Amino acid sequence: MSPGVSKGNGARMGFEPPQRLVRALGRQYGEPAAAEWLNRLPALAGEAVSARGLAVERVVAPGGRSGLVVLVRRPDGSPATLKIAPSLAAPSLERAALAHWKGWGAVELLDAADTADAVSTTTGATDCALLLERLQPEISLRSLPEAKALLEAAGTVRRLWVDPPVGHGFETVAERTAREAAALRATDEGDDSLAPLVSAALAARDELCASSAETRLLHGAFGQGKVLAGERAPWLAVGPEPLVGEPAYDLARLARDRVEDLVAASSGPSSARRRVSRLADSLDMDGGRLRGWTLFRAVESGVRALTAGRRQTAELLLEFASWL
Repeated sequence: MSPGVSKGNGARMGFEPPQRLVRALGRQYGEPAAAEWLNRLPALAGEAVSARGLAVERVVAPGGRSGLVVLVRRPDGSPATLKIAPSLAAPSLERAALAHWKGWGAVELLDAADTADAVSTTTGATDCALLLERLQPEISLRSLPEAKALLEAAGTVRRLWVDPPVGHGFETVAERTAREAAALRATDEGDDSLAPLVSAALAARDELCASSAETRLLHGAFGQGKVLAGERAPWLAVGPEPLVGEPAYDLARLARDRVEDLVAASSGPSSARRRVSRLADSLDMDGGRLRGWTLFRAVESGVRALTAGRRQTAELLLEFASWL
């Protein structure tokens, strides 16, 4: 059990990370790096709580996969959410994106820059802590029927596609996918069975990057599970991995949501293609570009899951990709 830290009211609270977070960080950054940060987590969380005068209610479980999520009360008694994320997850970029959106389509950032700057950097809490609007962490769009969830998701994500701030530090879609493409090429060289699908995904990515001229701020990891119920607005996005580029990239992960249901259905291939077309039509988007990014992102995620030993997830994603 992680050691306790002081709450705003002087009580003691343990910041035990949920197992989903522990597993996700280990897969994403490697076991040694994840373990090092998790060992520091109680101190990071304690400092963030103390500096802001927060009272801790509870750690959200199972919570997210990118950081510890804690329900807290601010000094005036109002509810809020504190997110503690490792520096490798670039919480400073998440902060910048949320500040730019100002609560439009996304969870609102509550701690202003001057508040964050006042937090001691002894353990790095300035970089890792985000004080956010309280949403309902147990209620995401995945709780809705599929058709309704996709409709609400499309309406939410389109609000995020704004011009990025001047002088931003976000990477581009081309930059992020270049790294992913390099890893895919290495996989392609070692596994002949994946070669046709990987080649198609790489070709789609190269063509899309060469022909895209749009530059919008994107969520980067958008899906039904990243949209939570709120009071200020019915649904708000959380957990961005922001970058800039064309909106079709942002829809590609949404297009494969609930992939297990698609694969289990006898109409899976036709249903998958219809979903891509309907999403594109609902947002006045080129269906071919959405199909291309959906193919690339599904293959990239599937191959990465296969490499990590998550065979069931990999098989679902790669079968879905083969239908496109």
